[in-house]
Amino acid sequence: MGKCEAKLAAIGILGGTFDPIHFGHLRMAQELADAVSLDQVRFIPSGNPPHRSQPQTSAEHRAAMVKLAISDNPRFMLDEREILRNGTSYTIDTLIALRESLEANTSINFMVGSDAFLNIDTWHRWEALLDYANLVVAHRPNTPPSREKMSTRLRSVLDQKISPSAETLKNQPAGLIWLQNVTSLDISASKIRMLLNMQTSPKYLTPDAVIDYIKSNQLYATAQL
Repeated sequence: MGKCEAKLAAIGILGGTFDPIHFGHLRMAQELADAVSLDQVRFIPSGNPPHRSQPQTSAEHRAAMVKLAISDNPRFMLDEREILRNGTSYTIDTLIALRESLEANTSINFMVGSDAFLNIDTWHRWEALLDYANLVVAHRPNTPPSREKMSTRLRSVLDQKISPSAETLKNQPAGLIWLQNVTSLDISASKIRMLLNMQTSPKYLTPDAVIDYIKSNQLYATAQL
């Protein structure tokens, strides 16, 4: 087991390409952190995501944008373990590494959107995720993940692992699933990239510091902005 980090009762994990990070990511992380009473949320940019096309920008740029976007929130931190690791960025490997670095009773809560949750049974060693973390599934108000769209196995796991409350997760290191409604913000990284390619400002979709970084580094065809 690796050296333990400072004692934390409960942490959240939000992974993604963050190409670029935007207010949808940030607001979801804030609302889930409040719902589960998390001490910390770690933003983990993916290196080589197995379920998505390769990011348009380098890992270094994406990590830099995350760092800028979360700089004013003391509960948020950047974790670069996936972009520093060679090979495909499997979530199970990240959670195993985190569990080894944290105290055994630390609650690890992996945050995922409802669309991703409906396909989580296609992920590498997906059922083992619950051996190392709880799953916190964010969904739009009054629109929980459709059971009809779940595989039989995923429905079964959800029924077995559903948590009695959000608060319960803080005292449970791993093994539970919680469905949490969050504010619906119709923002996507692809929409921001499209606007930038059209030489249109993405102001109010992502923090100004991120926009300034994109411009100064001429990312997403912004040379003329």
